[in-house]
Amino acid sequence: MPLTGIEIFKLLPKTNCKQCGEPTCLAFAMKLAAGKVELALCPTLSEEAKSKLAEASAPPIRPVSIGAGGRTVKVGGETVMFRHEKRFENPPGLAMLIKDTLDDAEIDKRLERFNTFQYIRVGLTLRPELIAIRNDSGVADKFVAVINKVKQKSDGALILMSAKADVLAAGAKACADRKPLLYAATKDNADAVAALAKETACPVVLKAGSVDELVELSNKLTAAGIKDMVLDTGSRTLRRAFEDQIWVRSAALAKKFRPLGFPTIVLPCEMTDDPMKEAVIASVFVAKYGGIVVLSDMRGESLFPLLVERLNIYTDPQRPLATTEGIYEIGGPNENSPVLITSNFSLTYFIVSGEIENSKVPSYLLVKDTEGLSVMTAWAAGKFVADAIAPFVKKCGIADKVKHHKLVIPGYAAAESGGLEEELSGWKIMVGPREAAHIPAYLKTWTP
Repeated sequence: MPLTGIEIFKLLPKTNCKQCGEPTCLAFAMKLAAGKVELALCPTLSEEAKSKLAEASAPPIRPVSIGAGGRTVKVGGETVMFRHEKRFENPPGLAMLIKDTLDDAEIDKRLERFNTFQYIRVGLTLRPELIAIRNDSGVADKFVAVINKVKQKSDGALILMSAKADVLAAGAKACADRKPLLYAATKDNADAVAALAKETACPVVLKAGSVDELVELSNKLTAAGIKDMVLDTGSRTLRRAFEDQIWVRSAALAKKFRPLGFPTIVLPCEMTDDPMKEAVIASVFVAKYGGIVVLSDMRGESLFPLLVERLNIYTDPQRPLATTEGIYEIGGPNENSPVLITSNFSLTYFIVSGEIENSKVPSYLLVKDTEGLSVMTAWAAGKFVADAIAPFVKKCGIADKVKHHKLVIPGYAAAESGGLEEELSGWKIMVGPREAAHIPAYLKTWTP
């Protein structure tokens, strides 16, 4: 059972030093219990307390990081079976397969697609993260050559796939700085691959023919000192692989069964030759419960739905999507352009900005941080009121961009117009439409 905030607090130094970023040790304990902060943030924790808390606060499914730098992919770390119970922590990584038997032209095309497929949605960039390089040739030199090409032309995190431990070792040596995921340790090569994983400090996939065999392999590598592992049950049919995912997840979460307490990898690319069927299979494992999903290739018409599905499932239901606070220039505004303001609830931002674009009137849109609340909700909560809006308008720099100093506020916040004129000396506050759909008509009547 995880410790409560009070139980954690009893083990903390109680100095309220604030070095963890929280105002008190109790606040830190409560956030640690909720999984919102890391134990390592407390710099004055005793080793004894650290040991107790590390074990008690560790998620039942170990988080595993793949790659290095800004493109590190973190999988696992899950604590619940269903999103509505709390939230899912780390979205599954989507990987594109590149075989070392492909010709250079085809590899270049795949890498170009991998680098090109990026989509902006609700202010977030959606894209695949991993490239799986599979050694179908059986030749180490060819494997290394493809790895070097991929390293040169993409910054994605890498998965190295080979049935031969010596070939895998050659590949790992070629990209050790990228901290690749090694695929895979099996009952036949477990000792050699375990030694390679320890030498390179890289995470490793355990591949077995059944869940029972996977448990044995997990115990063996854990005893050898390997901590960062990813599980492949070996199933290559949708039904069997789906059942395995449910079994592994429930054993780790409900029964706290440590040998299966690791993220999983699934390979729809090995389950069908039909690209669209592969995408459908992948969609199943994005939902339940693949940690990494490997696709044979990436096509825009199938990748985009998978990225959106992943976004929807792994968005924290307790935290609304929010846009970054700041000044947004729409349509190339100038010093005489209108200035509007709204909240940073993502849906509100995209609706308002979309209507401004439709108006064809170049404008500045100020987005005020309201903790992701809509205009009405933020106003009711005191987060979109005069004494909150005015300091933002003063500090954001919009006064240096326009001559007229007129600010258009949403109609739903009309009650704040008087207070804003008092707070913002020299500014004229104008009440805009209540509904975003009326913004184009309103802006067409604008005069500086």
